[in-house]
Amino acid sequence: MTPKLLAFDTSTETLSVAVQHGDAVFSHSGPGGAQASATLIPAILALLSEAGLALAGLDAIVFGRGPGSFTGLRTACSVAQGLAFGANVPVLPLDTLLAVAEDARIRQLAPGQATAQPWRVTAALDARMDEMYVADYSFDSNQWRQDADVQLIRPENLELRPGAALAGNVFAAYGTRLPAGAHPRLDALPSAAALLRLAPAALAAGQALPAAQALPLYIRDKVAKTVAERAAEKAAAG
Repeated sequence: MTPKLLAFDTSTETLSVAVQHGDAVFSHSGPGGAQASATLIPAILALLSEAGLALAGLDAIVFGRGPGSFTGLRTACSVAQGLAFGANVPVLPLDTLLAVAEDARIRQLAPGQATAQPWRVTAALDARMDEMYVADYSFDSNQWRQDADVQLIRPENLELRPGAALAGNVFAAYGTRLPAGAHPRLDALPSAAALLRLAPAALAAGQALPAAQALPLYIRDKVAKTVAERAAEKAAAG
């Protein structure tokens, strides 16, 4: 039976929410960032009402745990934890970069195509401060495999595997500094729809957790450069 799920991601500048009830998926997207903390819960309640579901009727609350915006990740974790406690349902934290890879996989399928051939992709999210979060994944036999740990790197230090696609939201900011060559570039985000597609396998693998364990995945320890660091960069650029 298809699980009844609520999924949301607030790790980027786009807020994404979706509810799955049977074969029907109800979705919403809007501005993320600082606005997400004010709009996330109303969007969730509206979608649950549209789907005819109560929080207590969910099988799990799925959320993007990171990496991503510090404020966004704290918002996602606190909302997932609060809703899960109140409704007595488990949480399912999923990596945002895996959701980027899944979003890209669906986008590159031909219309009407249900599955893809074995595929390799590097998922990348803008980490600001002239850096990116990246991770390597492979998709084969309808399963995802993570091939390398999440890294925080500068765009020019990215190395792509032969034949791998590059997917994410980094092209506008860093496009000219990314590796050249015959690597497909796919705009993709950690959408709630992607989280819903990933959730059944994660649930079957026993990855659902008690509400208290709704924790973020932080890769960077600092969120801003010091005055001295900014001055040094400005001098070097000059």
